[in-house]
Amino acid sequence: MDQKAPCSIRPYRPSDRTSVASLFRVGVLEHIYPAFFKAVGHPDHLGVTLSVSVAGYVLGGSSYFQALLFGATWAGVVYYCCREIYRGYLERKLGREMADVETLFLENPDNNLWVAEVEVSGRSKVTGVVAVLAQRVSGEEGAENGWADADGLIAGEEEEDGGYGEVFFIVVSYHQRRRGVGRQLVQTAMDFCKEQRLPRLVLDVSSPQTAALALCRKLGFVQTCSHGNTHANRWVTRLARVSVLRMEKLV
Repeated sequence: MDQKAPCSIRPYRPSDRTSVASLFRVGVLEHIYPAFFKAVGHPDHLGVTLSVSVAGYVLGGSSYFQALLFGATWAGVVYYCCREIYRGYLERKLGREMADVETLFLENPDNNLWVAEVEVSGRSKVTGVVAVLAQRVSGEEGAENGWADADGLIAGEEEEDGGYGEVFFIVVSYHQRRRGVGRQLVQTAMDFCKEQRLPRLVLDVSSPQTAALALCRKLGFVQTCSHGNTHANRWVTRLARVSVLRMEKLV
């Protein structure tokens, strides 16, 4: 791929369906291994791994193989939990919102979807995508749930309607990262929020996505809350030690 290929942002077209679905799938599943390594490296899990390995050693009659087997089994359980979170999320999204992109994003003026495109060997290739959903709430509700800016004002106080733009997903292909594509996609989403009179842009990021979190903070996003609602079983989420961080930025 041309390392200096310029990137352009354009609205989604139905012909992009396969490319966008592929980017989305890869972008979600690539977080399984970082989540796993982060989880097994946590002090609590290291303690459990040591304990079950010792138990295997003792129960196996001073068998190092048994100790390794017990430790590997525990690591396998943690990996399964991490995999379950991201694969479950992917399957839900592909079976719901992503199953009818045209209706959700093209036929609804409150929502939109864009792709980043580069020229490769004379052909255009989709290398990034961002989708935004407008969440409309009443002015009073928006004030109650609003986000205070540096001057203590609440986003949405001066607008007729409250609400915010929610990044449904944002993905950049591996070979186009650290080239400003993510920044361009986020800026496109922010410009859309301004056009729609949505005072803030909201993005949920899972805790293993360290690069995405770093980019959000660099672009001025602030973490406003975190929670463990990954839509997986709560014990799966606890063992995977994955949390969801809500990042927000006034536009």
